[in-house]
Amino acid sequence: MRRRFLPSPCAALASLGVAIGLAACTTSDKGNVEQRGRLSAAGASFPAAIYQRWFQDLAPKGIQVNYQSVGSGAGVRQFTAGTVDFGASDKPMKAEAIAKVSRGVVQVPMTAGAIAVAYNNPGCELKLTQKQLAEIFLGTIRNYNELGCEAKGIKVVHRSDGSGTTYNFTKHLSAISPEWNKSVGADKSVQWPTGVGAKGNEGVAAQLSQIDGGIGYVELAYVKGRLQAAAIENGSGEQVVPTNATASEALGSIDLGPDLIGSNANPMNGYPIVTFSWVLAYANGNGNNTSLLKTTFDYMLSEESQAKAPELGYVSLPPDVIAQAKAAANTIKE
Repeated sequence: MRRRFLPSPCAALASLGVAIGLAACTTSDKGNVEQRGRLSAAGASFPAAIYQRWFQDLAPKGIQVNYQSVGSGAGVRQFTAGTVDFGASDKPMKAEAIAKVSRGVVQVPMTAGAIAVAYNNPGCELKLTQKQLAEIFLGTIRNYNELGCEAKGIKVVHRSDGSGTTYNFTKHLSAISPEWNKSVGADKSVQWPTGVGAKGNEGVAAQLSQIDGGIGYVELAYVKGRLQAAAIENGSGEQVVPTNATASEALGSIDLGPDLIGSNANPMNGYPIVTFSWVLAYANGNGNNTSLLKTTFDYMLSEESQAKAPELGYVSLPPDVIAQAKAAANTIKE
């Protein structure tokens, strides 16, 4: 008598072309449990390059994550409205914003990196003091010859959308320049004294690449092609170029605190414009997505994933931060 082997429920659905959707589906392969399902997410463009890499790596494991790089501001709005399964922001949510989310919020640091002052002026090696940096974006310094390079007009490019990158960059400018702090301040969107806007880190980098003499701020991973990164003066007076090592040095001085949302706008050591980037998860009401979300976050925080950060222009999280982040991610509930 011929023995019949019945396919698993997931295999049967797949053979019929039925979409599994958001529900988690598990199959067993040599004793290993594999999660299957789809998640939607939106937010910061700062970590978009590494998030996309991680989510590509997750896809063969059965988890499809559709991440929209719309900026931290839009990401927080979509997360608050409940139109995504999780959000992402380079500016952690404050108490008043968290209060608007009925399902509660868990903020998980996932990656970190440097915000570079990128410019398009071949042959010019910029080493900026804190005063010079602020005056460029205040519109007071308008020509590269004021910075020790050959004469060429400076054309500032900044973010046009609500952005955690903008928040962290303007937070640094506010920390080093009383004039900037008084006239502009720090936020995800500000009234820029000079320059033209572009959407996302991708948009600013693309605009800078097309503008001879352009200067702006982007996550370090976006500094490529014609773009260079300026050396910036830190809190101890040293002018430092952004690298994985110099960013790690500065990040090591940040105390994240019990809620894992700490920052340092002007570190004494290393490259001074650095930030962690957070995933925004719902504390409750995750339903069938709960195990899928935990598997996704656990993979993002794994040694395998974090080891890919430097090659993509990011900084691997310190082991103690990873431990705290994993513990926070594990608190999300159905």
